[in-house]
Amino acid sequence: MNGIGAAWRFAVGTLTILPVRPVEAGRVVVGRAMALAPFVGVLLGLAGAVVLVATGAMSGSPLLGAVLAVGALAWLTRALHLDGLADLADGLGSGKPSDGALEVMKRSDIGPFGVVAAVIALLVQVAALSRGDAVAWVALVAAAVTGRLAVTWACREGVPPARPTGLGALVAGTVRRGAAIGATFASAAVVAVLALVAAIGAPAFCVPAADGTRVVLDLGALFPAGFDRLGNDYGYPTSVNGGTLAAGPRPTGLLSHVTVDPYLLAPAGLLLAMAAGLGAAALLRRRAVRRLGGVTGDVLGALVETATTVTLLAAVLLL
Repeated sequence: MNGIGAAWRFAVGTLTILPVRPVEAGRVVVGRAMALAPFVGVLLGLAGAVVLVATGAMSGSPLLGAVLAVGALAWLTRALHLDGLADLADGLGSGKPSDGALEVMKRSDIGPFGVVAAVIALLVQVAALSRGDAVAWVALVAAAVTGRLAVTWACREGVPPARPTGLGALVAGTVRRGAAIGATFASAAVVAVLALVAAIGAPAFCVPAADGTRVVLDLGALFPAGFDRLGNDYGYPTSVNGGTLAAGPRPTGLLSHVTVDPYLLAPAGLLLAMAAGLGAAALLRRRAVRRLGGVTGDVLGALVETATTVTLLAAVLLL
């Protein structure tokens, strides 16, 4: 139990800004910590979801909620993952051999490739979360989990470090394949349960809007398009005014018109989105290992942001 506790503290201390007691970072502890990384993502995702839902409800602006939610995640992680994405983009875009690219990545300034990569990632994340429906908060949790799950797979056995020192050297090759597979299934189960609970059991919350109507955050309508258990179309509720429920626009995602039990659409769509995020991160990891000779702390940060962004993008397209 002490070993798990030490691993959890190392994972939280490495991946977030939260203060934890220092631990002795042996390879066994580090390997367990990196296997626990997606569960740190659960905490980060839920924190971001609270900001997203609360701010969007109080302000009536989903865009504002999305901006503040993405900002909250950046603050909770010291923006290190965004910095890693920018540094890796500069290194890979420099056209230099591995040693030269690693030197570019160590610089404190950010070049044009890094700026473009970070800005595009932030814009996609904000745009995906500003859709203003009840899918967004669960998609945010799924994306945060997937980003950290990408780190778990990047630290598995057989993936070398690019440098003899640094975070990459400390964590590379510490996670066994079985532990990575177990973390993947556990992460998928957590996301699926959250989506199902929200879809079938969460009540609708109403808050006053500026025009006197009550904006409905219908957490029980997670599935795309408005259908009940029998498949009857009832629209997508958005506001209540004088006791009259107004139906808003129907979602237009790829799964919106799939003829299956609608309670399964949100979990299935989010799991597919997670798979897309992991796939994108795997391709980037492969490119980084070939180009740099292994992984570094910057590579791990870039994988987090890549998996997070692609998961949110895929969720928008699917749901």
